[in-house]
Amino acid sequence: MAQRKAATVTEYLQSLPDDRRKEISTVRSVIKKHLPKGYQEAMDWGVITYQVPLKNYPDTYNGKPLCYAALAAQKNYNTLYLMRPYADPAQLKFLKESFAKAGKKLDMGKSCIHFKAAEDLPLSVIATVIASTPPDQWIAAANAARKR
Repeated sequence: MAQRKAATVTEYLQSLPDDRRKEISTVRSVIKKHLPKGYQEAMDWGVITYQVPLKNYPDTYNGKPLCYAALAAQKNYNTLYLMRPYADPAQLKFLKESFAKAGKKLDMGKSCIHFKAAEDLPLSVIATVIASTPPDQWIAAANAARKR
């Protein structure tokens, strides 16, 4: 991840060029509108993260809040990190099929989707994925993965 030194989301957004700020802000609005209660928006890893606060789940493998999603402006593209599809084959299948149905190219790594503009993403699909997992279910998934 290309990291910025911003301490707050506002500082992060202000550090971006206008065109990048617009695209990141559009996707951020979708995330915030559909994010289940209990997650918090923060700056971590030098990017905007949506995470389970340590006070709600302190037993993480790395001592950092459990990340659910993240959003970043990289050098050559923007990136949306979606941890749930990375951890859940059914959600990954849904994501891939939904991009195809929407006629959108899915430029995806393990948990990251690269995009230049918000219109490169089927935002209703992103909203569905974001809304799909409340924090208690995400914590249960993290605990199950650690037991394997």
